[in-house]
Amino acid sequence: MPAKPPKPPPESAGLLMFRRSEGRLELFLAHPGGPFWEAKDDGAWTIPKGQPDPGEELLAAAIREFVEETGLTPQPPYIPLGSIRQKAGKTVHVWALEGEADPDAVRSNTMRIEWPRGSGRLLTFPEIDRCGWFSAEEAALKLNPAQVEFVRRLVEHIDDTTPQFA
Repeated sequence: MPAKPPKPPPESAGLLMFRRSEGRLELFLAHPGGPFWEAKDDGAWTIPKGQPDPGEELLAAAIREFVEETGLTPQPPYIPLGSIRQKAGKTVHVWALEGEADPDAVRSNTMRIEWPRGSGRLLTFPEIDRCGWFSAEEAALKLNPAQVEFVRRLVEHIDDTTPQFA
């Protein structure tokens, strides 16, 4: 029997929205929905992102996922921030865009998961349960640690005067 081809490593593509408020950089982040994440805060927030469909361009996937997870329509231009590999092995590709959004207006798509695990009971939850604006310093605490690199890259790109990262 021929060997199965190796499974490609998981990938995600997302958009990091930013604004300048009173001369200060702020980032629009998402908090994952569902019972696993509900009590988690620091290190749990994320850039709105998701898996590309087969054959889908990464930027197109980032835009589609942003719309699905926030209900917001992003507008170009998009600033490429490259990719990073998260601790669990997923490669995340991100673009930044300047924009404005009301976190209270966010409407996420839903997902079905088995909860509790092994129970056989499927429950429906929003993929994103809330969004918010954070300074670069706050974002560095709230974000999945690997995604902080995108904040560094954005700050470098826009030549902002935000405090240095350690």
